[in-house]
Amino acid sequence: MIGRIKGQLVEVVENVILLDAGGVAYEVELTSTALARLPARDQQLSLYTHFVVREDAQLLYGFATREERDLFRVLIRINGVGPKLAVKLISSIDLHDLAVSVANKDVAMLMRVPGVGRKTAERLLVELKDKLGDLVSGEVATLDRGDNRAALEAEGALISLGYKSSEAARVINSVRSEGGNAEDLLRAALQRIGKVAEVVP
Repeated sequence: MIGRIKGQLVEVVENVILLDAGGVAYEVELTSTALARLPARDQQLSLYTHFVVREDAQLLYGFATREERDLFRVLIRINGVGPKLAVKLISSIDLHDLAVSVANKDVAMLMRVPGVGRKTAERLLVELKDKLGDLVSGEVATLDRGDNRAALEAEGALISLGYKSSEAARVINSVRSEGGNAEDLLRAALQRIGKVAEVVP
């Protein structure tokens, strides 16, 4: 197993790099996070990796952090999730937001990932339920939904405005006690976010 690799960045083609490690150049497929952290060409680079051996190919996947690599290994053990789809999931949803989606049983969030249909999303929610705790550092904010449709709608509206699922859940939780319909909760949430923005430089 190749768990980590360090070498000189030779070439980048889409999300695949060529990395010269001790005179041997390896093709490594990267997540979007790892891709975003690439140095300039000919500079040194270190990546956590996972080596996949198939009958028709030997593939090396690269990750920005150990947590990304560990999540990849959890995902590929799930029926119907291969390495390609696991990379898409990691590249589309960060670990914290994935944990929030699983905790909130948010099928819609997972279905936004290219290649993830409803059945796969539902399977992911079930399989990941008890497997993300050790990977996530810090407290994960979850929305205590109950039967509160207004809170669900307000959270969805925040996400559609560009806020991350984790942030939307935290803010809606903080204003739910004020009551009201979805529009009232959304207005209160945006005011809360605005107040935070005013005090944070």
